[in-house]
Formats: sequence, C-alpha cells, structure tokens
Amino acid sequence: MKKDIILCGVGGQGILSIATIIGEACTEAGLYLKQAEVHGMSQRGGDVQSNLRLSTDPIWSDLIPQGETDVIISMEPMEALRYLPYLSKQGTIVTSSKPFVNIPNYPDETELMAELDSMPSVVKLDIESVAKDAGNARGANMVLLGMAAPYIEILSVEQLRKAIAIIFARKGEAVVEANLKAFDCGVAASKND
Repeated sequence: MKKDIILCGVGGQGILSIATIIGEACTEAGLYLKQAEVHGMSQRGGDVQSNLRLSTDPIWSDLIPQGETDVIISMEPMEALRYLPYLSKQGTIVTSSKPFVNIPNYPDETELMAELDSMPSVVKLDIESVAKDAGNARGANMVLLGMAAPYIEILSVEQLRKAIAIIFARKGEAVVEANLKAFDCGVAASKND
C-alpha cells in the first residue's frame, strides 16, 4: 500500500509540523517515507509545500509525479488549487475554507470556492474557527490533520494521535492535550462531512 500526499499552505501556518507528525507516525509504524519540501519559511507568508510519500514497500523517488497525488492537504484554499495538476483522478483535497489573503491580487473568493467545489472530492472546513472553539487558536493545522486522517488510510487515527503526543511532548502535557483536542475536532468534522 502507498499514499502520496502534498501538504501546502503559507509560511507560519504549521504545514511542516503536520509533515513532522506524519513522518513520526510512519517511523513508529515501520513504514517507508520519502519527503521533499519547498518553502519560503524565512518569510512569513511565503509558499510552503511538502511532498510526502508513504508506503509499505521501498520508495525510489521523493517527488510525486503529476496526476499521482492521493491527498492534497492545504491550510489555504488557493494553495490547494496550485497543486491540482498533481492530484490523481481519484484524489481528495482536504482544505481550509477560509482564505489567507496575503497578496494584493488574491483571487476572488467566490470564484476560488467555485473552482474547489467543481472538484470531484473536496473536504473543506473553517479550521481556524474550529480550533478557536476547541480552545486552541493556534491549532488549526491539527484540525486540518484530523480532517485528513481518514484519507491518509495507511496510518490510523490512533497512530497519528500517538505521533502528536510524541512531537509535542517537550512542550508539556497541556500543549499535547490542546493539540490532540484540535486533532479530534478535525476527525469528528471529517466524519460528519
């Protein structure tokens, strides 16, 4: 079994934290993992993108070919559209429904949402609002990861929860619990979709 995932967003949204958690879960599960990143992290608001290839068998390339991505996980709807050429015909987009308008010529929101809605498989949610309601305003990325968990398939929800606990352990139990709560809210939202 294999899963090819593109994670995308803008600098400061927590995309690389999601990649780290998925990577930790893969390591704990004994899966093969290849990862390639492109990011403008040095400047908040720059494009951040990561290719994650997860498999039960060896992987030879860290880059996902066009038309082969199983899941696009995006913190920002316009960024999800940027990677459409990579999405397979059976692929799913999991994205925030709330644009992060950080450029003067940002596309019209109505047109942006219409483009997303025209895709065969899209799951979207105002992850920032869900995170705030869960008491963790900075946990929108964990809400998004929870939403995406059922589509990752090669890893279980429990394996991802365990990886969250490992990654955030050094920050203390309160931070671990806050991130797990945000993640669980995302899982619940995905089940209700």
